[in-house]
Amino acid sequence: MADKLSEQALVAAVADSEWVTAGETLVLDREFADFASAWAFAEQVAALAETANHHPDILAHGWNKVRVTLSTHSAGGVTQLDVDLSRAIDALHGQ
Repeated sequence: MADKLSEQALVAAVADSEWVTAGETLVLDREFADFASAWAFAEQVAALAETANHHPDILAHGWNKVRVTLSTHSAGGVTQLDVDLSRAIDALHGQ
């Protein structure tokens, strides 16, 4: 099992990114030009998650928005697995 990150490590993990901390999670909100683009992003995130065998909550809402929420439930918070997946998600669009 992965260890939960310290508060200091969590702050460092989201520095210079679109990710924010929300309780025991990392959250990314993205807005797209249209529904198809939002859905394509959600599918890309799902493919990354499947490869990593680490599955976030993915919420497509509105007609062009996607929220990704990362947490390691077995650790009770954010672990390095979540940080690694967040960076892979960022790389989808050159973040």
